[in-house]
Amino acid sequence: MTSLPTHDLPGGTGRLGDLEVTRVGYGAMQLAGPGVFGPPKDRDEAIRVLRTVVDLGINHIDTSDFYGPHVTNEVIREALAPYPEGLHLVTKVGARRDDQGGWPPALSPDELRSAVHDNLRRLGLEALDVVNLRLEADHETHLGPMAQPVAERFGALAELREQGLIRHLGISTASAEQIAEAQTVAPVVCVQNAYNLAHREDDALVDSLAAQDIAYVPYFPLGGFSPLHSQTLDDVAERLGASRMAVALAWLLHRSPNILLIPGTSSVDHLKENVTGAGLELPADALAELDGIGR
Repeated sequence: MTSLPTHDLPGGTGRLGDLEVTRVGYGAMQLAGPGVFGPPKDRDEAIRVLRTVVDLGINHIDTSDFYGPHVTNEVIREALAPYPEGLHLVTKVGARRDDQGGWPPALSPDELRSAVHDNLRRLGLEALDVVNLRLEADHETHLGPMAQPVAERFGALAELREQGLIRHLGISTASAEQIAEAQTVAPVVCVQNAYNLAHREDDALVDSLAAQDIAYVPYFPLGGFSPLHSQTLDDVAERLGASRMAVALAWLLHRSPNILLIPGTSSVDHLKENVTGAGLELPADALAELDGIGR
């Protein structure tokens, strides 16, 4: 088994439980087709992207078997197996895809157990490093999680953890109350929620999780399906001679040491730009301006 190369990546490393990961990771969602549905437009490029991720020294890849569905995990296995020593794959369960590309929930204990086994099989693994329980949310507006019980669902994953099929557990699109409920069942090593310069509802949660040594993994750093519009962001980026994405990623790394990034792309060039951009130095005046966007 080969080992990952060692490179100095922006932000250094963080932790997912006892796993040391690069703070700049990679989100594999965009490797699937349009709408995260169907095969990639260019499978060869998708494979090159994943191999470049490893070549850059990134050791944190975020995926799910419902991306595609199945496509992303199959491409990851084709590109990277046998996996380099030290590479950590994080997946999520709690949804499925319908024939129209929708994202209906799949949150019964039986569905969650089946999804874990699907991820194991398609990735070709005996155990998953981290599995996130994805709760329901309004995926058009990203207004936040719907109220729903967590303990039974998280308990189904905790049983698989006790069986050695999962090393660590996380939770996604979750409120502070839902995270606390999950913690009564099993340790939580990470939280994946929508968070960016303009959408700062989780500010207190980010700080609370940092105090507990729990990673916070923001998705949609530029708004995702509802792109972030901010003249301040544009002005700062222009002044620094950087892209909006670079500024947004660099701000997230600066925001809190427990934040881990998983920007996604289906392009090798864009991947390298994301890694370089995350290392952008933000002067104090720029940070003050950016902090004011979401307050």
